[in-house]
Amino acid sequence: MIRLIAAVDTARGIATSTGIPWRLPGDSAYFREQTKQGLIVMGSATYTEFAAPLHGRTNYVLTSRKGPLREGFEPVAGLDDLPPGDTWVIGGATVYAATVGRADDLYLTQVLADFHCTKFFPAYEDDFERTARSDEREEGGVAYRFEVWRRRRVR
Repeated sequence: MIRLIAAVDTARGIATSTGIPWRLPGDSAYFREQTKQGLIVMGSATYTEFAAPLHGRTNYVLTSRKGPLREGFEPVAGLDDLPPGDTWVIGGATVYAATVGRADDLYLTQVLADFHCTKFFPAYEDDFERTARSDEREEGGVAYRFEVWRRRRVR
């Protein structure tokens, strides 16, 4: 099963040129809880943001770059090159765009404001249906909620 997990603002923004423009400890905890099992997949830009792999296990970096990565990170050319298992795609924008077509589920934190981002999550509403939605929360003046979207199946 392939799952994408992201926090998106009302314009589907995920980051600016300086990074994620909100700080939501509740979202960080949700991210850690959801992704504690399964493979972690990220793009090169996201890889550079991490000092260490998530959860002390191998994290896969989608890259065409040759050469070694830091300990705990392994390069992979595509999703088909991963070992079998549940997969969590954690970003960034280019990787989301390249993998959303193969995703079974989307775990989205809907940040209820427009942060004028420059990097975006791809459009998904036509291909997925919302199957879960939490109550709204607020941290630091920023409202958000958790949603799960499942790929629509052809009937």
